[in-house]
Amino acid sequence: MALACQQNSYCKEFQTKVKSCTPAELTVPGKSKKDKLRGYEVILEDTILFPEGGGQPDDRGTINDVEVLRITRRGADSVNFVTKEIQPGSEVNLKVDWNRRFDHMQQHTGQHLITAIAEKMYGCPTTSWCLGENISSIELDIPSLTDKQVEDLENEVNKRILASIPVTPHLYHDKDDPELKQFRCRGLPDDHVGPVRVLIIDGIDSTLCCGTHVSNLSHLQMIKLLWTEKGKKKDRINLMFVAGGRVLRYLGRCVKVERSLTTLLKGPLDDHYELADKAVKGCKMNQKYVTSLLRDLAVFEGQKFKADSNSFLSLHRKEGDLEFMNIIVQQVANPEKICFLTVGDEKGAGLFLLSGPEIFIKEVGPKVAEILSGKGSINRGNYQGKANKLSQKGKAEKLIQETLSSKDSQVKGQDNSTQEKEP
Repeated sequence: MALACQQNSYCKEFQTKVKSCTPAELTVPGKSKKDKLRGYEVILEDTILFPEGGGQPDDRGTINDVEVLRITRRGADSVNFVTKEIQPGSEVNLKVDWNRRFDHMQQHTGQHLITAIAEKMYGCPTTSWCLGENISSIELDIPSLTDKQVEDLENEVNKRILASIPVTPHLYHDKDDPELKQFRCRGLPDDHVGPVRVLIIDGIDSTLCCGTHVSNLSHLQMIKLLWTEKGKKKDRINLMFVAGGRVLRYLGRCVKVERSLTTLLKGPLDDHYELADKAVKGCKMNQKYVTSLLRDLAVFEGQKFKADSNSFLSLHRKEGDLEFMNIIVQQVANPEKICFLTVGDEKGAGLFLLSGPEIFIKEVGPKVAEILSGKGSINRGNYQGKANKLSQKGKAEKLIQETLSSKDSQVKGQDNSTQEKEP
């Protein structure tokens, strides 16, 4: 059977029974695969909570006020992941996160409308689509679309929205019904069970689809086509768009950015590009100048230490980089002198370099990396790497000096021992 959410996508609350509730684990998005959340998989007799499918993400909602964290499809069943056990056979009340649901309805129906009109106008079928968190995209089988073509497509799409055209789902209980061949379809899933659902936009499109949709194009409010970019496959493009409430949110973000840039660049919207281009070019010129100064400074510091009688140099330069540190070492050109160099934010992350006798840096380098909560390796005779806690460079410097003092004491001890043995 078709799920309740597929028969009436506007149903926000629903009563049903629990068929099963089994222990399960859920991999939390953005975390390690080993970091799993323990809970239960709940299967219901029917549901208004849509499982992912047809390019549409799953719903969010509650079962008896228990939050549903993930909804997937398994054959004809919708599987709900929750963190609290719900007794099989019990009556439960479902509530859907309506803001998320209606947003998905607008984007999904918008995709169907754009797909149908684009194919009619330019002969380019849709090969895939993605309902993104803020912006959605449609992959079209066409090498390119001009700005004028995109504008014309947008106008045609919004004309259909103003015409308030009905959108209706129809069920075919036999997936081998010959009538299904007349509808647009990219193929049914291998594990499909139950009736086949066809979504019809009167006089515009008819396609197989399992997703939730608006009942009338007027509920889309508006569609804005944003831009096109090259697709992953040759001779295909991605058409980016927003529909319904996302148009207002996108416009709101644009207004905030525009006002901020007007203040920052000290000029109106029409001058933003020119002013920003001028600022970027000026920044690049200044960066080149700073880089040149840093190179000169590195040469100066290296020559200064080379002429110094001291055997140890500890130097930090916030604006420096790996090149800055390497130039210093090159200028010193004395493998017996030890350089401990750091660059970056003194209270945050950065880079470090330790140069000196090979035996010394092999012994001390890994210890310095550990103190700085970083990682390093020997490269061109130096021990260098990334530091996550430059705030600890004082401790690293202390370790280096203590190791040097210890080795100096050992050398002096050996010299004294040799002198005592002489007749």
